[in-house]
Amino acid sequence: MRVRCSDLKQLALPVQLRGAAVFASFAIGANRELVAALREGRPGPLWIWGASGVGKTHLLQAACAQAGDKAAYLPLERSRGLRPAALQGFESLELLCLDELDTVAADDAWERALFRLYNAAADQHTRLVFAARAAPRSLPWCLEDWRSRAAACVVYQLQELDDAGRIEALMLRARQRGSVLPPETADYLLRRMPRDLPSLLALLDDLDEESLAAQRRLTIPFIRAALETAARKRP
Repeated sequence: MRVRCSDLKQLALPVQLRGAAVFASFAIGANRELVAALREGRPGPLWIWGASGVGKTHLLQAACAQAGDKAAYLPLERSRGLRPAALQGFESLELLCLDELDTVAADDAWERALFRLYNAAADQHTRLVFAARAAPRSLPWCLEDWRSRAAACVVYQLQELDDAGRIEALMLRARQRGSVLPPETADYLLRRMPRDLPSLLALLDDLDEESLAAQRRLTIPFIRAALETAARKRP
């Protein structure tokens, strides 16, 4: 039996998905095979690893958004207050995406919970997608049974975007927000602002809000003026 949305209230509630985290807004770059595996729902547990900010959370949430109410996304970072028992019951979903697994490495209780989840999901034919900042064989697991299960996943390294990919990502985000970001304007932002993608996307969101309020387009002159105004306001 599949878990309905109403049933999730009896479990540890999954994190609300970000509206922007869909496949249509993800710049693929060199990650075509990985994105295809997620979009097509290929069977078998997947493990995605890569540096912070490269898009792991975006892809996990996009996979859940595509699957609808038959999926759930859970980040395991300890500061969120989740306990290992939170994993009980989710194996009845069609798709479960677990993020930040590196943060629970060497925690015996969490590893035992992950081991039980892995086996239960296999019995229920539930797709599992894990994400971490390192490959499974590189993490300091303490439970050998879980180490072997993690190592059995199909592993993909999520490659960071080059400059052309960052420009594409900015243009996709603008399009998703109902705006148009010309390539030359995206390039202007890339050359003058922090190059990590989360910072660039957050800045674009702010600039788009300003452009809507001013009823202006996202042109280089508008963005230049907005950045200069923001710089003058800094203490």
